Amino acid sequence: MVCCLVILLNGYVVVQQFFQMKSTTLSIVLLLAIGVAGNAQELYVYTDPASNVPARSLTAKVSGKWLEGYHSKRTEWRFMPEVQVGLSKKWMLRANATFSDMYSSNVRWESIRLYTKYRFLSQDDLHRHFRMAAFAEAAHSVNPVFYDELNLDGDQSGLRGGLIATQLINKLAVSVSGSYLYVTSERPKYFADAYPYQALNYTASAGYLLFPGKYTSYRQTNLNIYAELLGQKTLDKNRFYVDLAPAVQLIFNSNAKLNAGYRFQLNGNMHRMAKKQWLVSFEYVFLNALGKKKK
Repeated sequence: MVCCLVILLNGYVVVQQFFQMKSTTLSIVLLLAIGVAGNAQELYVYTDPASNVPARSLTAKVSGKWLEGYHSKRTEWRFMPEVQVGLSKKWMLRANATFSDMYSSNVRWESIRLYTKYRFLSQDDLHRHFRMAAFAEAAHSVNPVFYDELNLDGDQSGLRGGLIATQLINKLAVSVSGSYLYVTSERPKYFADAYPYQALNYTASAGYLLFPGKYTSYRQTNLNIYAELLGQKTLDKNRFYVDLAPAVQLIFNSNAKLNAGYRFQLNGNMHRMAKKQWLVSFEYVFLNALGKKKK
């Protein structure tokens, strides 16, 4: 019940902040939405769908993020190795670490994170399905609290939990999520009340499969395009942001995935490390790495 209320509140915040944007920003969002309204995949670049990685499989992923920080004019980057395990068709686990020079002059290890997701609803039909999942994650970071933006991508320690709903129709996939985030990082001694520590996160993602038009072999290369809306509203401070993240994706031989995306702020009043960033990642799935399930 609490999670449902979180999602409803997140939806209200999204609509409210969406209509606060300038007319030019609204035009960009509408054009992107029209561009993806056709056929799609749900292997999003910036968010998770309600579906899981294949059961009994092991996935290795490496990601790189580049941005220009507020506190320096140099380009900063973060490297993120990750492993995912499909324990069953309903339950998956993920573990990752981050290394960056965002809080130091040299690249160093900064965080570890554990994530789990359980798909509790699945309504499948020919060329379409609707799924819902619950997720939870915990992270430990050595970085100090320095910005209003809260995340577990390496910047802070904390806990997060929420719900995801994903609808696939032919080649079009649309997904929404809502979650509650609490940062457990130690508060600065002299500025304990200066930063927020609780937030609601919300996302809305759409993806479209451009190629191939018709499947003849699993070895065919897939080309997908995405538009993802990413937002946050802090609960202990009146601060928020809304970002847009268009992305492209290539899938090779059905088990290797190359992603590239650009994320930028549409609206907000937070003090953030950056309002613009690039993301590139590569992922490989080892099917049946845990062995086939015994009958």
